[in-house]
This record gives sequence, C-alpha cells and structure tokens, in this order.
Amino acid sequence: MHDIRTTNPIAVGDVVMISMENGKETGIIEEIEDRRNFIIRKATNLSKAAHIIAANLDQALLIVTLQNPRTSTGFMDRFLVTAEAYHLPVTLVFNKFDLLDEQTISDQQKLINCYEKIGYSCLVVSAVSGFGLNRLTETLKDTVSLFSGHSGVGKSALVNAIDPGLNLRIGAISEYHAKGKHTTTFAEMHPLSFGGWIVDTPGIKEFGLFDLEKETLAQRFPEMRERMLHCRFANCTHHHEPGCAVKEALDAGEIFEFRYNNYLNMLLDNESK
Repeated sequence: MHDIRTTNPIAVGDVVMISMENGKETGIIEEIEDRRNFIIRKATNLSKAAHIIAANLDQALLIVTLQNPRTSTGFMDRFLVTAEAYHLPVTLVFNKFDLLDEQTISDQQKLINCYEKIGYSCLVVSAVSGFGLNRLTETLKDTVSLFSGHSGVGKSALVNAIDPGLNLRIGAISEYHAKGKHTTTFAEMHPLSFGGWIVDTPGIKEFGLFDLEKETLAQRFPEMRERMLHCRFANCTHHHEPGCAVKEALDAGEIFEFRYNNYLNMLLDNESK
C-alpha cells in the first residue's frame, strides 16, 4: 500500500498503536499495523487516487435490490471483482423481498441461481417483514463484516432489524429519482450484540475499479479463471483472440452472457484510460 495514493491513510478496521497525551483522553496514532486485507475503490473525484472502504475484514455483504432502487449486475460485478482481487469473501444479500411481485421474484431467483452456480452465497431478506433475518444473523455472528451497496437498498434498516439496540439512522427513497438518500455519511464500525462487528458504509453510487490490470482482470471472474489456462495464447484477453477457451465456454452456455458483457465493459473501460 505504500505506493498507492489514498484519500484516507487510516481506514475503519485498521489496528493502530496510540500514545496517549498526558492528562488528556486523546492520543496520537503512532503506527498502523499491516492490514491482512482491505477493500478499495477509485476515489470519486481523484482518478489517480484510491479510497479504502475498510480493512481487516472477514467478509463483505453486498446489499442489492431489484427495485426501489435497482442494483445493476454491472455494479455487483465491479464490487465482486474488487473483493476477489483482495481475497475477501462476499455474500450477496437481496433485500426488500416484501416489495416484489411474482414476476420480480422469478427474475430475482434466476439471478440468484446464476451467482450461486459461480460460487457466491446469496441470501433473500426483508428488513420490514423479517424474512430471512435469521440466516443473515447467522452469517454475521462472530465476524467482522462490511455492509455495502447503493444508497436506499436498506443497509442501515437491516442492521437495525437484526440488532435494534444500534438504532442507526434510516433515510427515505426519493420518489422523483427512485434512489436512496445518504443517511450514513462515513464508514463506521458497530459491535453486534450477538457477537461480531459490522462496518456500515455510505451508499455507493458507482464502484470505480482501482489498480486492476487488464492482464489479470479475468482472474477475478471465478468462471473464467478456471478456463483461461486452456486458451491458445497465454496473454489472451478473451475479447477477440482465436482459440479462446473462455469464449468457447460462453458459446456453450457455461459462462453467463451478462457476466461476460460486464467483463468486457470493465476491460474496455480500463483500456481507454
């Protein structure tokens, strides 16, 4: 991390050494211990800088909703790619089950089937009705977990539903934009009454990839990683080269088209910078 310029040299979850000031309840941070992992994204306004969302995590939970607001698979896959790069397990948590009609429930289940086939754990929950919260509590127990996602997907509401004593502030959905309003303004770690810690983060509008090279991008897609060794060329980008095992798997229906398209969007976006 010494050669990466960040907007926040100290992140939530860091373990630090502090020297206390004489006669005061405040101290000075003298040293940051080595991080065992972290999750990072491109800073919003500084393209050459990164923002560390949190460090020293056991897992991340990406909260997604199919409506009010809608979470795109492009956003989901950018988060998953970054987590793969930093060896952080992710569970996809589909919230607001109580708002879904029959067709949307069917669409959501198809998406869940796709991600579970790739190897990601998925939960379906409702902060309002309580549906699925027992499984969510079990997933969080005795771990340090990051909660992330768009504004309005219900991160703080879910935390309050599983641990009401925390009483985090909850915002409303903008009727005009059908998007959430920021209620959490900075990442904050909270102790859970049933054991463990949760890092509640501000809603993320976009998840900009940072420090991911096009040569290694496909390695962050588990379904591509297991096939890319069989490509004709060692430096295959799985875009236009002949003898590409990834594209052969795509044609055979073994790789989902939306995932491959999201990969191409990341690849081409990276090449243009």
